Amino acid sequence: MQVGAPLALQELLTNLTFLALCAFINRLGLESSSGYGVGQKIQSFVLLVPSSIMQSMASFVAQNVGAGKEARSRSAMKFGMGLGAVIGAVIFYVVFFHGNVLASFFTSDPLVVEKAFEFLRGFALESVVTSVLFSYMGYFNGHGCSFFVMIQGLAQSFLVRLPMSYIMSIQPDASLTGIGLAAPTATVFGIVVCTIYYIIYTRRMNARRAQG
Repeated sequence: MQVGAPLALQELLTNLTFLALCAFINRLGLESSSGYGVGQKIQSFVLLVPSSIMQSMASFVAQNVGAGKEARSRSAMKFGMGLGAVIGAVIFYVVFFHGNVLASFFTSDPLVVEKAFEFLRGFALESVVTSVLFSYMGYFNGHGCSFFVMIQGLAQSFLVRLPMSYIMSIQPDASLTGIGLAAPTATVFGIVVCTIYYIIYTRRMNARRAQG
């Protein structure tokens, strides 16, 4: 309960922010709303790699923490970041430059394809940076630090992604590219927060070892 409850709460509140995001986009018109819907389908495929890394990372790290092999846990986190970023770079290229082709698999309406591609150009960088963030999250979850993972996830959503999406949606020349860019911007914010916490957490562990 201590580990799982914060993750469940984070998932619930994060999904609520996506409902608010849909409301922002619906005001931009039917084509934008439909294009965003198509973009979300592609987004779910893009995030499969970092999500898989996070889940496997949490299990791997937890096993090694239990075995007293902290150095191996850190190495796994760094390897996950590197591997995910390399795969993400390939996905970034495909999504950023050929997102219209991907969107055409889901709809034949040229206006919807154009709007989906518009969103994907802003979202594309997420395929790279999310692998770094999710590796951090898997590492922290493996250590049982799910409360921190929840806090940084909610901070991303409510302090960066949601406000930025709203601001982008009310601009006179509002486009889905700006709204899509809110996701990687929030993720970069999360990486900075996790890096700071990782440094603090590592120092605390080293201090405990020195005392014990």
